[in-house]
Amino acid sequence: MTLRRTRSPAVPLLALLAALACVLGLGAPASAASAYRYWSFWERTDAGAWQYATRGPALARPGDGEVAGFRFAVSEDAGDATRPRATADFAAICAGTKAEAGRKRVGLVIDFGTAADAPSGERPPRARTACARVAGDASAADALAAVAKPLRYDASALLCAIADYPRHGCGEQVAATSEEASGEPSGEASRETSAHEDGGDGPSVGVFAGVGVLVVLAAGIGWQTLRRRRP
Repeated sequence: MTLRRTRSPAVPLLALLAALACVLGLGAPASAASAYRYWSFWERTDAGAWQYATRGPALARPGDGEVAGFRFAVSEDAGDATRPRATADFAAICAGTKAEAGRKRVGLVIDFGTAADAPSGERPPRARTACARVAGDASAADALAAVAKPLRYDASALLCAIADYPRHGCGEQVAATSEEASGEPSGEASRETSAHEDGGDGPSVGVFAGVGVLVVLAAGIGWQTLRRRRP
């Protein structure tokens, strides 16, 4: 007697269910992003725009007549960091500070942020500008220390507080805030938002297409199973 090997219909059905779970999992909304509450450092370009600094204030050495900015806010990363809101240029900031031989003048914009970004129990001071007259080789951190003490740094030299704000904490991780909570668009204000406008966090069109394909496969498996069972 010849034994005929038959394939159990449970095997393809289990594979189908696994594939379906993968498709639905890919369509699930991502978890909430994390962000950090910290002082970001900015440099004013020749065109008058704020540019996120690629080095820390202790390493940056602005020249005479340049402007540096600091902004306290909750941001996810450098691309999402919120710019200082002041637009005053060097001429306006340092109009009352005379030049001196062997020293340089650096304009500073210090934006303490909004109440939404403030640590619990603290209230941000009003934004300010200041003109620091410092040695020719002074860093941006030196210029800041000349006009906005006390400054606070952590063990890794991360700037934690300017003019004693905030009094506690240093770059702690918090839940990401919306643009409305920060009071203005983030550094990437032109970021595409069509995905949210077209359906929010619901399943995408690709998910529904994938489910449709799996349904067709399931019908095919069922038909093949019935065919094998016929005498």
